[in-house]
Amino acid sequence: MPLTADVKAELITVRDPRPTARVAELTALLRFSGGLHSIANRVAVEAELDSDILARRVARDLVELYGVRPELHHVQGSGGRTGGHFAVRVIEAGETLARQTGLLDQRRRPVRGLPNKLTTGSRPDLSAIWRGAFLASGSLSDPGRSAALEISCPSSEAAMALVGAGHRIGIPAKAREVRGVPRVVVRDGEAIRGALYEMGARRTAGEWDQMRQRREVRAGVNRLVNFDDANLRRSAQAAVAACARVERALEILGDEVPDHLQQAGELRLAHRDASLDELGHHADPPLTKDAVAGRIRRLLAMADKKAEAEGIPGTEAAVPVGAED
Repeated sequence: MPLTADVKAELITVRDPRPTARVAELTALLRFSGGLHSIANRVAVEAELDSDILARRVARDLVELYGVRPELHHVQGSGGRTGGHFAVRVIEAGETLARQTGLLDQRRRPVRGLPNKLTTGSRPDLSAIWRGAFLASGSLSDPGRSAALEISCPSSEAAMALVGAGHRIGIPAKAREVRGVPRVVVRDGEAIRGALYEMGARRTAGEWDQMRQRREVRAGVNRLVNFDDANLRRSAQAAVAACARVERALEILGDEVPDHLQQAGELRLAHRDASLDELGHHADPPLTKDAVAGRIRRLLAMADKKAEAEGIPGTEAAVPVGAED
């Protein structure tokens, strides 16, 4: 992905001088790009990386931070990987390095998540964790409905640790399992821009946001150009009617509206042109199209029942003239 390559190229140039941030980034990079292996009955630390520049930087950091000189190997691509990748291996002092970085605990057991001392660190340290994880196994898709910043994780525990670190610095990430692989995912254009900025890819964050805004403007123009289409006109009328009924329902019920129905109603009002499927994606946690539709139906029915009992106009009375059909 060109965007992914752009992000990684910029992140490679980010050099936080703080020792704790450098350790956090390197540890996350090792954890998310390979981690621990057993070679000849010895604990080895290995990172599989997609660029020679990144591999040499990791090797340099290992020398500067831990006094360890790793082996570098170019591995030819196989299976789904094209162009090969680069392996950075520490075998001779692998166990010592694993203990120092926190990838191995005091009982010689692999740490399945991330070392606790990292995930409770300062903001620069938490940003460095995300930077290292993205450099190891991150990807960024083009702006649009399916836009996402994703990081593949070695375990569900590592995914949850990364999500927790993200929340502490304002990155609204979620853990997902896609085709059996744990992933950390950031959706929503503004959240993706914020995550890129927080990791240090500030130039790419600005360019990505400009692309997103241009696409939104084009989409808006296209909708206006095609608005004479009868289907779009009917959809617009239906959206106006639905929002008017929901507003009236919330007014009738007041404090009596259940929380889950109020959430569905507020989603409808906040995203007036969105489809039911899109509303479900905006919900937290996400809902299916049928679940959103069902909640809105129950909200309207409850309000109309109360209006009938009190002898006041129901939700249909709020629909503007011309938007009934």
